[in-house]
Amino acid sequence: MPPPAPRPGVGSLHETFLQAALRRFFDRAAFTLEPVLAGPDDHRLTVTSSEGDGVLTIRWFGTLCILHAPSRCPFSAHEIRLARAIGAVLEARYRAIFSPHMMAEERELFRGALEDRYIGAFLDGGRHIEGGDRLADIVAGALEVLRVAALSTYENRPISTGVLLLGRPYTPRQPAAGLPERPHVPHSFAAALTAIRSFYRLADGVHTLFLVSRSGALVDIIDAARWAREANPDATLAVPCGTTYAAHALATLNGQDVCVVLSPSQEMKVFAEGAPLFTFHNANWHLLDVQAKYEQWSAAVGHPALADRLFQTALDLADLREGALFVVLRDAERSVGELVAPGDRLDTLQVRADVVSPSRRDLLYLLAGRSVTDLDPSVLGALASLDGAIVVDPAGRLLAAGAILRHPPSVEVSWLVEGARTTAAIAASRFGPVLKVSEDGIITFFDGERVWDL
Repeated sequence: MPPPAPRPGVGSLHETFLQAALRRFFDRAAFTLEPVLAGPDDHRLTVTSSEGDGVLTIRWFGTLCILHAPSRCPFSAHEIRLARAIGAVLEARYRAIFSPHMMAEERELFRGALEDRYIGAFLDGGRHIEGGDRLADIVAGALEVLRVAALSTYENRPISTGVLLLGRPYTPRQPAAGLPERPHVPHSFAAALTAIRSFYRLADGVHTLFLVSRSGALVDIIDAARWAREANPDATLAVPCGTTYAAHALATLNGQDVCVVLSPSQEMKVFAEGAPLFTFHNANWHLLDVQAKYEQWSAAVGHPALADRLFQTALDLADLREGALFVVLRDAERSVGELVAPGDRLDTLQVRADVVSPSRRDLLYLLAGRSVTDLDPSVLGALASLDGAIVVDPAGRLLAAGAILRHPPSVEVSWLVEGARTTAAIAASRFGPVLKVSEDGIITFFDGERVWDL
């Protein structure tokens, strides 16, 4: 197809869309614009970068958008993939405006929220599904259904629901013995179904999911855990995932299927390729990039089993909207006394037998000599939900639980405005890596500074 003739107004509008998307999804990066000499391929959008590089360059319509990542966190493969997906959507929309034939074929590009199209393009990878149906269109349609659900209630309660989108051919279930084959004229999984009051009760998004074929048809209701087990009986997740949604991630391990959920906390979650990839909260989509962030955390902790247990617990508490603080001291012998009050320390605990009115501190003997990696996950989760911090040494030995950390005078005043838990996290990160879980479901990694948010 020949390139469209230049249209300054339309081009400027799409440049604005591009810059807005880059600023929103890559808010951790420094953003600059530079004019460049226009060339014959000015209408073509190009993305230049490589995994592990700290610079991402996007050129379109004579403008160069340059993003610089912090030195400790270069751009990951998923971030580069997202930049390309954003560019692919906007370039396709621009070209379609000037081509009636392409507009007819690509009309789905102009339906729903523009950011939903970016998510769909990321998951589709630019590939067309055989037969003309595209995963990007099916994902965007499912997200539209969940948006309607998020604005609705059922019997005065918020709605949670979810759907597994198949990227491979669907084989209908065989009827039970002695029963006739069920009629198979499925409805499209679209916003029109949300007018049925009982629609949301059929799939709660946590235990049960709607099943949608690659043509966008609603074909079944499935149990998430059973589907995941049958699809991947011996597989394990390479990337940590919250326990509540581990089956959802496992169900997408084949790299073709996508799971989209509206959680009970009214947060949209997208699972694909065996991992949680995106979440929609605070009115914005966020690329989770869990694998890259977990690898940074694990490298800082230096103890794989300890890093995994703390990260997994943080994910579970975030899903439950419970706050927590985990501190791993690199040099525990030197720093524990600076950070933890003597009465909260487990390594120097003295048990009193003559206590008439016991306090919380008199229960600490239950934890003395314990290791985080030896505790059952549910017990660690209960400890972490207490007010205060979990403090461990590099081997995972518990040094304090539910401890109110000391704030040395060197803590800058500007940190104090973010809240007590954040202030404590930044102060503690002088001594080692820290995970902070906020009650709005955000996990933050500190290591002398704020490294990332999840």
